[in-house]
Amino acid sequence: MRRLPADLLSGHDGKAPRSFRALPALFPLMAAFGLALPAQARDAGQESGDRRMPGLSSYGVPGHIDMPSAWALPDGTFAFTLNQFGPDVRRATMAFQISPRITGVFRYSYLSNYFSNGGSLYDRSFDLRYQILTENPNGWRPALSVGLQDFGGTGIFSAEYLVASKHFGESVSASAGIGWGRFGSYGSFRNPLSVLSDRFDTRGGFTGIADTGRVGFDRFFRGDAALFLGVDWQVTPKLQLSFEYSSDAMEQETSRMGYRHRSPVNLGIEYRFDNGGVLGLAVLHGSEASLSYTLSLDPARPSAPSGRETAPPAISRGTTASLASWGDLSGSGQRARLEEALSAQGIRFEGLSLNGETAIVAISNQQWGNTAQAWGRTARVLSAELPQDITRFRIRSYDRGMALKDVTLSRADLEELEFAPDGAWQAFVRADIRDAGALPDPRLDLENLASLRLLPYTETAFFDPDNPLRMDFGAELQGEWMPGGGLYFSGAIRQKLVGNLDTSTRISDSIQQHVRSDAALYAKNDGPWLAWATAEWFARPGPDLYSRVSAGIFEKMFGGVSGEILWAPADRPYALGVELNYVAQRDYDGALGFLDYDVLTGHASLYYDFGRGYHAQVDAGRYLAGDTGSTLTLTRRFGNGFEVGAFFTLTDISFDDFGEGSFDKGITISLPLSWITGQPTRQRVGQVIRPIQRDGGARLSIRNRLYGLTHDGTGAAQGIGWGRFWR
Repeated sequence: MRRLPADLLSGHDGKAPRSFRALPALFPLMAAFGLALPAQARDAGQESGDRRMPGLSSYGVPGHIDMPSAWALPDGTFAFTLNQFGPDVRRATMAFQISPRITGVFRYSYLSNYFSNGGSLYDRSFDLRYQILTENPNGWRPALSVGLQDFGGTGIFSAEYLVASKHFGESVSASAGIGWGRFGSYGSFRNPLSVLSDRFDTRGGFTGIADTGRVGFDRFFRGDAALFLGVDWQVTPKLQLSFEYSSDAMEQETSRMGYRHRSPVNLGIEYRFDNGGVLGLAVLHGSEASLSYTLSLDPARPSAPSGRETAPPAISRGTTASLASWGDLSGSGQRARLEEALSAQGIRFEGLSLNGETAIVAISNQQWGNTAQAWGRTARVLSAELPQDITRFRIRSYDRGMALKDVTLSRADLEELEFAPDGAWQAFVRADIRDAGALPDPRLDLENLASLRLLPYTETAFFDPDNPLRMDFGAELQGEWMPGGGLYFSGAIRQKLVGNLDTSTRISDSIQQHVRSDAALYAKNDGPWLAWATAEWFARPGPDLYSRVSAGIFEKMFGGVSGEILWAPADRPYALGVELNYVAQRDYDGALGFLDYDVLTGHASLYYDFGRGYHAQVDAGRYLAGDTGSTLTLTRRFGNGFEVGAFFTLTDISFDDFGEGSFDKGITISLPLSWITGQPTRQRVGQVIRPIQRDGGARLSIRNRLYGLTHDGTGAAQGIGWGRFWR
């Protein structure tokens, strides 16, 4: 294994860390939605194609003690691991089972006294694993997986492996594999792939900080190789013993940190708690102890079970009042009762018109994260509040004054299907769903709607070597006003109450315009600051077309004008959008002033729904620093609204000019508050986790982008979420 130069991370000042308390604090933040979950949210998937939730190694991936196994996590599962190895190495790992066979991993590590001057290393790394074969529990075929460890970081933990795993009875499982890089450093031999090409004999290395973040293609499966072995014995349902022959010589730790590698044998014991957590203790290489704690959760099973919302009203045959008694709908008592009944179901009534036996009702979903559920609640109310003579309900959804979708349901179908075993699916099949853009507006008297609310806010900054976690907590006063006609005004003022974002002393060394890397300067303001203040106009210029024009303060660092148009046909899995912005960089005080930098930026976007919750988005255009390129985002969305995604951006800024990290990339996690509380709400919480924030590939942050406003309704038109129609 090649050693890293002593000045590898020359951007680090080499000072010993103030405290390591920040890293244990960082892990709960990354996994805040998982640490306090009830047991039923975590032991989903204990029984899978590989029999049970697999054990995780000290690297936080399916494995034994330190070596990997071929098992995969249950599909969609998150696993969070904290590991303390000896006195000087700590790791926090987040693994996600992207698909039944693909596992993605993000790891944040701390190595004390790593550099010759006593400086410590904070390391960020990504892994990717693919399960080639699943185990045949009744035959000879083992599970087989291939993995890339730390393939785009500093390379401290860089390794590749091919591993097979098999169960022997109900209590014993074993793995055997071949490793390269870190896993090919003890008991190594010439790379067997050298028979294909001599290039496999030589493993690439790192030359300095400029290499961090780059994918090391010249290292993959190159250099010497070695064999490893692992065996687990499930003594009881809660207690497991492990034996391992490790192919890791711990070269970096031995040469840099005084680590003593005495033996390739590792021994471990694990205890599984009732809440799904696993505590592991191991002795590695005959010289050091390792302590790990792992917690897993299934996003498909919310922390708080559903059903806490009030029960929906029953389908009714309607009132005996005649249609004529409804009179002038704009001010009738019937309208007031209908509005009150819809409001009780979390639906804002926006208008009603009657056409023969059909009622056309305009609504805005205020509460439900599922569009089909909002339609179902509305249909129940209409069946009870409208006269019996009304036999068809046309429910037209609006958001910020913009017509989205129109769904037609018959009273007879509702009465027939309310308690049918397949009632939800039948309701979708019988519903007539169409685009509402070209339909007449039933809103006879548009109301002037305004609201004001006070909420808490948090703002975080990750991975500063001086302090890996910084956070501000404060109060946010939000206001909005919708005067009608598609106009929407909104804004927020924030006041920090407590936090340490302003303690960062790191100055950006970026050679690009500092469109993001001066975040520490924006955090210095302790007074009230304007988070955003925008005037927006939403419209429907044609069938399947949506438009937005915005002006004002968009985000913490930029304000200006923005325009967007989206084509999103309801019967297609794709959508196309174009956005153009002219913005100026805001002054650091958070008021209305601007700095002497402005830029024309914009993107063309392609959105694609692959089905089964997998989505892709490609954005190509010009970014805030004036660079041009494209961003690929892949997202998995669960039926309850929980979203996990990953993205990367490549532009015409070279890796060297970009600086540390080489290109912009990260992980996104977004979930509805209802996933945590069990109470219906459209509010969401989320976090973007970037290894480092630089200026290349930085895109303007815009609230209310059109795809985000429309894709739930489009999904409902395609049958997504109709399982909650009757709930």
